[in-house]
This record gives sequence, C-alpha cells and structure tokens, in this order.
Amino acid sequence: MTLSEFVKEKRNAVRLTQPELAEKAGVGLRFLRELEQGKETLRLDKVNQVLNLFGHEVGPVESKRIEDIIEPVSEIKTRRVRSKKIELVKKIYLSLAGKN
Repeated sequence: MTLSEFVKEKRNAVRLTQPELAEKAGVGLRFLRELEQGKETLRLDKVNQVLNLFGHEVGPVESKRIEDIIEPVSEIKTRRVRSKKIELVKKIYLSLAGKN
C-alpha cells in the first residue's frame, strides 16, 4: 500500500472530506490533494501532520548499512580484476613462449 492510498483510506474510514482533513491537520488543501495523488516530493513535516491524526508518522527505518552492501561488491570487483589480470599474464606468457 502506498502512502497516498493509506491517507485516502484512513480519511474515508473516518468520513472526512479532503477540505475537512486538511483543516484538521493544519495543511493546505492543495498539499493534501497532492499527497493523496501520490506526488513524489512532499514536505515530510506536513506529511507527518496528516499522519499524526491517524496515530502514524513517517521517519527513518533501519535497513542494511551501506558498508554491508559495498564490502561484498568491492570484493567481487577485486576478484574479477585479479582474474582478468591473471588471464592477461597467461596470454602474454604464452605468446612470448611461442605457444600461441
């Protein structure tokens, strides 16, 4: 469920119109309409003003640390580079040895 769907569902559940919810939340009607239409860039403080009426808020969520993601990727890249270097050295050696 998207944020816009959540807000619209909650608003309808308590039988409020958009103008009524906007007034109760202390946000503009235009903002509330954009929120319910799924606008991608909205002020977080205003989003929380609306969500607080329903006992919710948006905030940071713990997820994987960037170090946990970057470390394995750089390790894979290093292995690929080493493998390519080894193959290149083998080709050079074989061409110099005349075994090409």
